[in-house]
Amino acid sequence: MSDNALLCLSLYAASRAMTRVYQPLLDALDLTYPQYVVLLSLWAEDDQPVGAIGRRLMLETNTLTPLLKRMEAAGLLRRTRSARDERQVIVSLTEAGREMEARAAHVPGCIVAATGLDQDELRDLATRVAALKDRLAAQA
Repeated sequence: MSDNALLCLSLYAASRAMTRVYQPLLDALDLTYPQYVVLLSLWAEDDQPVGAIGRRLMLETNTLTPLLKRMEAAGLLRRTRSARDERQVIVSLTEAGREMEARAAHVPGCIVAATGLDQDELRDLATRVAALKDRLAAQA
């Protein structure tokens, strides 16, 4: 098997395994993995345009919008038109969305423990994966 095929299979399998580790943790919070990553983005920076969230998560607007609508219906966020440009929709956390950050505070530690990596290894892996994502995104 080629190195390229091994990389493809390894990344795919690692992503699936990571999602499986997250699932019971997020089920207890009544969140899906895509909802969690949207919340991570908003916890890092609230009041973001839909497009900025889509770029950060590499999701198209037509994929992201139904997800945001479900999260809005669940009371986690609100979507409002920008006062500066009505074509732009701004996504903001509600009080429940901000409270979810505290409820989910244990999740990263559980994931780190599941990896078996120390902080330096984890940081190095995250940096390398982000660089790979950036190089691949530049080619797409």
